[in-house]
Amino acid sequence: MNNADASLPTIRFLDRSTPPTVLTLILLAGLSALVMNIFLPSLPQMAEHFDTSYATMQLSVPLYLLFSAILQLFVGPISDNLGRRKVMITGLVLFMLATLGCIFAPNTLVFLIFRIAQAVIATAMVLSRAVLRDLYTQDQAASKIGYVTMGMALVPMVAPAVGGAIEQVGDWHATFWLMFAIAGGILALVIWDMGETARPSDISILRQFREYPELLRARRFWGYALAAAFCSGAFFAYLGGAPFVGSIVFGLDPFWLGIYFGAPAIGYFCGNWITGLFATRFGVNRLVLAGCLANATGGTLTLLLFLAGYGTAETFFGLMTLVGLGNGLCIPNATAGMLSVRPHIAGTASGLGGAIMIGGGSGLAVLAGMLLTPETGAYPLILIMQITALCGVVSILFVIRRERILALQH
Repeated sequence: MNNADASLPTIRFLDRSTPPTVLTLILLAGLSALVMNIFLPSLPQMAEHFDTSYATMQLSVPLYLLFSAILQLFVGPISDNLGRRKVMITGLVLFMLATLGCIFAPNTLVFLIFRIAQAVIATAMVLSRAVLRDLYTQDQAASKIGYVTMGMALVPMVAPAVGGAIEQVGDWHATFWLMFAIAGGILALVIWDMGETARPSDISILRQFREYPELLRARRFWGYALAAAFCSGAFFAYLGGAPFVGSIVFGLDPFWLGIYFGAPAIGYFCGNWITGLFATRFGVNRLVLAGCLANATGGTLTLLLFLAGYGTAETFFGLMTLVGLGNGLCIPNATAGMLSVRPHIAGTASGLGGAIMIGGGSGLAVLAGMLLTPETGAYPLILIMQITALCGVVSILFVIRRERILALQH
C-alpha cells in the first residue's frame, strides 16, 4: 500500500476490518498532547499538596518527555513487527493504569514514577503517524498528518485553560481523572474502529531493531529529523519556561496563565491547516523551510521587542503564535519526509524521529527551567528558542541541498 498507484482500502467508521478513520487518529494524537500540558497550571498546587518545591514538581515535564523519547525507540519497531492495533491498545491500557497511580500517589517520588509511566501514551503519536504512512505516499501523508495534527492543535490550545479552570474550582486530582476518562473512551473507539494497517512481517523483533543502522546512515532522515527536532525544540523550551515567565515575570494567575499559554496552538492550528491544503502542491521541503523561517521570525521579533523595552505578557505570548505556525508547517512535513526515506520501516522511522524530537525537547525544557530566575526575566527562554529555530533552518537547507545532489547523480 506504500505504492502511489495502489488502490486505497475502503475506510468505514467503527469497522475494525478496515483502517481507522481520521477522527480516531486525531483523537489519539490529541490525547498525547493533552497529557503533556493540561496539568501545568496546577503545578504550584501540586507542589503544596506533596510538600515539595515547584522546581521538583516541574521535573514532571522533562522526565515525562525524556521517557517518552526512550519509549518511542521501542514502539516503532515493535509495531512494525506485531502490528499497530495490538500495540496501540496495550499502550492505552498501560496509560490508564499509570494515571491511576498518579491520582493515588502518596508522595512526590511515587507520583513522579507514575508520571514517567504515563509517557507510554507516546504510542498514540508514533502510531497515528505510522498508520498514515502505511496508507499514503510522502506528500499525501504530509497532507493527512497536517489534518490530524491540526485537530491535535485544538487540544493544547484548550487544555491549559481547562486545567487552570479545574484548579480554580477543584484540585489537581480532577485533572488526572479527566485524563483517565478520556483515555477510556478513546480505548473503546480504537478497539472498534482501528483495523490493522501494517504489512505482515515475518522478521523477529530483534531483527526489526537491527533496521536502525539503515536509518542512521540515511543523511536525509537526519536532516528531516533534526529540522523537526530543532523547530519543535523552541516549543518544548517554551513548555518548560513559559509557566515561570507567565507566573513569576508577568504575575499571571493560573487561569490567565492557562489562557495565554495556549497562544502557540493558534499558530500551530493554522500551520497544520496550510499543510493539509498545500502539501501535495508545494512538496514537503518548501513547507518545512517556511515553517523553520516562521519559527525563527517569532523568536527574533520577541527578542527585539524585549530589548526595546516592550516586553509584556501580550507581546511575549502573542508572538508565540509565530512559533506555533512554524511548528505546524514544519513538523507534519518533516515527519512525512523522514518516514518516506525508508518506507518499509515507517514505524521504526516514526519512533526514532519522535525520540530525537522529544529527547531534545526534554533537554531544552530542563535547560529553560534551570536558567530562568526573577533576575534574568524571560531572556534565557527567548535566546534558547531563537538558537534552536536557526538550527532548524540550517537542517532543512541541508536536506534541500542533499536532494539536489542526488538528483544530479541520477
